[in-house]
Amino acid sequence: MSAMMETSPHKHVAVLAFPFGSHPLSLLTLARKLANVAPGVHFSFLNTQKSNHSLFSTAKPDMMISPNIKAYDVADGVPEGHVLSSNPIEAVELFIKASPENFKRGLEVAVSETGKKISCLISDAFLTFAVELAEDLHVPWIPVWAPLPGSLSAHLYKDHIREHFVNMSGAELEVKGATLEFIPGLSQMRVSDLPKEVLSENIEGSLFARTLNQVGLVLPRATAVVLNSYEELNPPLLNRDLKLKFRKVLNVGFYTASLPSQSGLDLTGCMAWLDEQKERSVAYISFGTVATPPHNELIALAEALEVSGIPFLWSLKDNIKDLLPKEFVERIGIQGKIVAWTPQTQVLAHASIAVFVTQCGSNSVAESIANGVPLICRPFFADHHMTGRMVEEVWEIGVKVEDGILTKSGLLNSLELILGHEKGKAMRDKAEALKHTVQVAASPNGTAAKDFSHLVELLSMS
Repeated sequence: MSAMMETSPHKHVAVLAFPFGSHPLSLLTLARKLANVAPGVHFSFLNTQKSNHSLFSTAKPDMMISPNIKAYDVADGVPEGHVLSSNPIEAVELFIKASPENFKRGLEVAVSETGKKISCLISDAFLTFAVELAEDLHVPWIPVWAPLPGSLSAHLYKDHIREHFVNMSGAELEVKGATLEFIPGLSQMRVSDLPKEVLSENIEGSLFARTLNQVGLVLPRATAVVLNSYEELNPPLLNRDLKLKFRKVLNVGFYTASLPSQSGLDLTGCMAWLDEQKERSVAYISFGTVATPPHNELIALAEALEVSGIPFLWSLKDNIKDLLPKEFVERIGIQGKIVAWTPQTQVLAHASIAVFVTQCGSNSVAESIANGVPLICRPFFADHHMTGRMVEEVWEIGVKVEDGILTKSGLLNSLELILGHEKGKAMRDKAEALKHTVQVAASPNGTAAKDFSHLVELLSMS
């Protein structure tokens, strides 16, 4: 969106982040887009200190922040001196327990510093308490759903799904393989694809599960619900049903894929390495910031890459790199490059990339679609399995690994299928077609551009 929107200089939008996984990056990227086109609006971005430091780090040359965005730190809920366990849910639950008081204090600081009352509250949709904060402040609440829309529908219909399956007699495998054809737009999904919180009966034992249990109850009270998608990519029945459920649905496009990144320093040398590779020849591997394959799968992945002879770029943290087969890095030589971090949107836009091996996080899949790159998916948790089903069976732009586990033979088969088989060519063609669909939707008269303009208007009128 190129044109600046006329906005009141007194508008103060508070943006509340859920500081885990790719959620804060998605929200900050959306806030950056809004701040760019609404320079008269001040945006206060509330997030934990650790997450803010990661997001706003000067070490990331592609992160340019508008002067009308300011970050504020809120408490993460971890008691002083407490050592977190290896279970990632512990940190999530401590954070949720500290909310909403931590955000209330952050809002007070932001109002005091700016001298402007909050005029609108944007939050990650996981922060369901934000509806009460907004109502107390008498301002609009606009929740932002970070995963793809299908998983939102699963949360909306959780009670219906539980009634249908949880008490169903018969073999467990039969239940897991059953489809969700009774949910509008989810007919190709399986029970096994659902986030565990949707099916869990023991929500009382988990604060996080109880929070997610509120999503379907509170989002209909929102002024508008913002989705990380393009209307054209969703099943028509899903679009129609969500519009019936909420006051306003805004498919504003992929949050992280459509913001031009600053071409800064190539800190890891990966872009220069890609420049030396042939067009559509490289396998790019990244499992995001949270998921890490088990040791045996890392070994299988490394062995498959080495045997395949395919050039590859692998984004892998340094501490995990030590788990790779002995002398693997020396043996691959110039065939591959392993780096601790990549500017992913730039990597996927590079002409040399032929396929993306991913955990199926929504941002990663979005960035792949936006650049017409087919996928090999190894889902881990949360919405990964539903997104993987979309990739393989709805959009038909990639495959999930056999039995959900990375094996040497399985990955070799997947690489061969996408890079050398007629079915792979069909996937590449469909990926290119989706890329074009996204480009049209994001163009000035496209559906996503119109929804984004409507979002800006909501901020300006509030």
